[in-house]
Amino acid sequence: MLSFENTEIAFKSKTNKDLSRAYWLFKIIGSPKMVRLGKWFTNLALKLNLPIRSMVKKTIFRQFCGGEHIDECDETIHKLGAFGIGTILDYSVEGQTSSEAFEETTQEIISTIEKAKNSEHIPFAVFKVTGISRFGLLEKANKSEEVLSEKEQKELSEVKDRVRRICGAGHQSSVPVFIDAEESWIQDVIDRMAYDMMLLFNKERAIVYNTLQMYRHDRLDFLGKELDQAKFDKIRYGVKLVRGAYMEKERARAAAKGYPSPIQPDKNATDKDFDLALKKLVENIDYAEICAGTHNENSSRYLSELMKEKGLDPRDHRIYFAQLLGMSDHISYNLSNSLYNVAKYVPYGPVKEVMPYLLRRADENTSVKGQTGRELSLIITEKKRRKEQRMNHK
Repeated sequence: MLSFENTEIAFKSKTNKDLSRAYWLFKIIGSPKMVRLGKWFTNLALKLNLPIRSMVKKTIFRQFCGGEHIDECDETIHKLGAFGIGTILDYSVEGQTSSEAFEETTQEIISTIEKAKNSEHIPFAVFKVTGISRFGLLEKANKSEEVLSEKEQKELSEVKDRVRRICGAGHQSSVPVFIDAEESWIQDVIDRMAYDMMLLFNKERAIVYNTLQMYRHDRLDFLGKELDQAKFDKIRYGVKLVRGAYMEKERARAAAKGYPSPIQPDKNATDKDFDLALKKLVENIDYAEICAGTHNENSSRYLSELMKEKGLDPRDHRIYFAQLLGMSDHISYNLSNSLYNVAKYVPYGPVKEVMPYLLRRADENTSVKGQTGRELSLIITEKKRRKEQRMNHK
């Protein structure tokens, strides 16, 4: 059975200095009070243009990001690649509003595809539709594209053209592209765009992947319908499964607006649907290609067992595991050591523009039960193992 206990394998790419930095970072992130204070100070410092860039870059940015520019990520790409782990370059600039900025982001995403085309260590590209579109436009189009004004319809047509150019570049370069999931009140229009792109580009293999957040109680049923439609349309269904990233926001909005929450009643229900989705996809592997984006040991182990039951090779190109850079190395490196396909999401972008992403990571580690404690425990175990090894060699 696949084990994630071996910290020597988990941290073999990390120096003692790397481990110490990660230890103190997770120690701070583990305190909700410190995270609140840090967020307040960081936001204030950015507004006042205080010189905190260097401090951020040496700490939280270094832990969770590959660099400020695409070429700065080369060190991380090669470091991960040396241990059989792929890189998914994630341009993490958020909150843009102008068509010029959206066009710049589109070109940057296409640059990640071009870089992937020439690297054996970059198996996928990724983008968020809100990186190339106004949120308010997607929100309105989500209800019904017919309610858009003529100007808004033109704007949406431009967004769809950006999506098509990105997915088309992926198809031309044979680089699969993940379309990330977002808030439920803009997800329907994203789902429609993703499937339209699959109809264009997934005839021979999965180039376009939609993302399903399994903490939504309707996604397992949605997956079944999508798979049936893909079979009917004779295309490959590409899907990245995640648990989700907007739970507190989703529940708060549902309560404020008086509609039923789209979120599962508890974590057990989310875990159950995530694993049922894995089972459904492996059973339909002749029609589907999967990326399991998870920091959950049980789900990672379960997928490996499903593959064995189906007689699938760990290196089967249709199945990938993925985790975020700076987190869950015990899963990523032990999976790679057992010859499974695994990749890390490597966010990049200018420090100031990537801060919303980094603050979300801090929030996630504080709010996800046991996440920070697990990271700390593993780091402590490895530091102790290295200390004992040094003592034995004296």
